[in-house]
Amino acid sequence: MYFCHLSLNFMVDNLAKKAPLFGEDKSSAVEAISKAQFIAFAPYIFQASVLLRDKGILKVVDESKENGIAIDEIVEKVNMTHYAVRVLLEAGLGIGLVYRREGKYFLSKTGHFFINHQMSVVNTDFMRDVCYDGAQDLADALEQGKPRGLRHLGDWETIYQGLSILPEPAKTSWFNFDHYYSDNAFPEALPLVFATHPKKIMDIGANTGKFTLACLDYNKEVEVGLVDLQIQLDVAKQNIEEAGYSERVSYHARNVLHADAELPTGYDIIWMSQFLDCFADQEIVSILQKCHRALPNHGRIFINETFWDVQRFPASAFSLQMTSLYFTTMANGNSQMYDSEVFIKLIDEAGFKVIKQNDIIGLSHTVLELQKK
Repeated sequence: MYFCHLSLNFMVDNLAKKAPLFGEDKSSAVEAISKAQFIAFAPYIFQASVLLRDKGILKVVDESKENGIAIDEIVEKVNMTHYAVRVLLEAGLGIGLVYRREGKYFLSKTGHFFINHQMSVVNTDFMRDVCYDGAQDLADALEQGKPRGLRHLGDWETIYQGLSILPEPAKTSWFNFDHYYSDNAFPEALPLVFATHPKKIMDIGANTGKFTLACLDYNKEVEVGLVDLQIQLDVAKQNIEEAGYSERVSYHARNVLHADAELPTGYDIIWMSQFLDCFADQEIVSILQKCHRALPNHGRIFINETFWDVQRFPASAFSLQMTSLYFTTMANGNSQMYDSEVFIKLIDEAGFKVIKQNDIIGLSHTVLELQKK
C-alpha cells in the first residue's frame, strides 16, 4: 500500500519470498513494552491524533517547515486554548506525529503522512465516522455473529441496506474508503477482463456503478448487467444515465443470499469487486454456486479482492486485518478481509478452479480468474 523506490520494492519482494508475513517475532523487549502501551492507550492515541489533524495544529506545524514553531504561535493560528494545544502537542510527541527541539515543534515523517497521504486520510476518516463508536460492541458482535455496532449509524440488519442513506459524515467517509481501494485496481483489471473479448458482463455487487462505467468506457460494444439490492441499483442507474450509457445496461435487483434469488444468465463474464468479502464462508460458497449455474461452460469469473496474506508490506496487511473488525461490528457480523488460502478453498468447494492469480493489482488487490472445474 505504501510507495517506495523501485530498489526498495525489489528488496522487499525478495524478503517477502523468504519470510512470510507475521511468521516470526523480531521485537526486542523494549520495543514490545512500548507497543503494549500503544495498545493500552489506543483510544486516546486515535482521538488526539484526529484532533491534531482536524483542528489544524499539524497543518500549522507543517507550514513552519524546517524553522519549527512555538506553542504560543500555534495558539494564535488555531481556535483552541493554550492548554488544549499544549496537551495535544505533548500527546503528539509520544505518538510520534511531532518532535520538539529548543522549544519549537516540528512535523515528523509520521505526522507528514498522517495529514498528507491520501490513504491515511481515507482510513482515518473511515475509522472516525463509521467505525469508532461501534468498536465498543466488538465483543457482542463476535458472540452473536451480528453487526451490533451498526446501531450507532442506523436501524438496519446490515450496513448494505443503509449505504445510500447513511448519516453524514459516515456516508461520505464510507464511499471514499470503498472507492479509494477498489477504483485503483480498475485500470489494471480491465485488460484482464476483456482479454477474451466478452460481449456481456455481469457486475455483481455493482454498488454505485463505477466498474460498470469503466467497462462501458473501455469497450464501446460490451453490455453490462448490474446485480445488487434495489436501493443500490437506484444510485448506480442515476450515475449511468448521467453518463449517457443507458442503452447498454440492464438492472437485476437481487438479494443474493435469498435461496430463490438465482442470477440472470447469458453473460460471458461475471465480475465481483470487493463483494465476496462482505459474506461469511458458506455464504460465499452459495453465491459462487449460483454463479456456477448462471455461467456458460466457456465463461469466466473475475474476483477482485484484497487478501491480507499476499500484501507486500506488513502495514498493508495490518490495515486489512483491522478492516475485518469493521465487517464484524458494523457491516454484517460474519465476514472479513480473507486469507487467500481460506478463500481459494471456498472457490474449490463451489465447483470452480483458479486459472490465474494476479497479485499486487492497483494498491493492494488480487484479481482471481476462475472457470468451472
